[in-house]
Amino acid sequence: MASVVLERFLADEAATARLGEDLAMSLRPGDVLALKGDLGAGKSSLARALIRAMTDDSGLDVPSPTFTLVQSYEARIPVHHFDLYRLSSASELDELGFDEALAQGAALVEWPERAEDYLPETSVLIELVHQDDGRLARLSGQGAAFERAARSLAMRDFLERAGWGEAQRRYFIGDASARSY
Repeated sequence: MASVVLERFLADEAATARLGEDLAMSLRPGDVLALKGDLGAGKSSLARALIRAMTDDSGLDVPSPTFTLVQSYEARIPVHHFDLYRLSSASELDELGFDEALAQGAALVEWPERAEDYLPETSVLIELVHQDDGRLARLSGQGAAFERAARSLAMRDFLERAGWGEAQRRYFIGDASARSY
């Protein structure tokens, strides 16, 4: 099955934060978002926005895991932020507890090319490239995680067409109806 590609132009940090929120809405245990791009492309900014949306804490300190290699966050599902830039071998993912992280939650992986074949085939690749005064986010993948991400982005498109494109989105647990049982 071929990968599908979706593109989003991110004009500024606010647009990057909205993409992070939209991706957070779709994330489930076992999902991997592979964040690819040059230094300064916005990988950590996107991860920071997603983690803040997942924890529903816009002021949460979300440092880059460049030196710790992985940072974990308690949210509606645990989120594990990996930075593989300093890995000398993909097998070091075993020592970092990558499989355990996926068993209990979701993973954001910066520098996924260093993971070689360790990432699941169902990972959603998000490539960030500089374009004009902003950046272009290219999302590609296949399977349920990509389909959920695509639906979440379609919801953002709907909000934009309705004049609410800058609205914040948050995960709602429960039934919003007035029904009683």
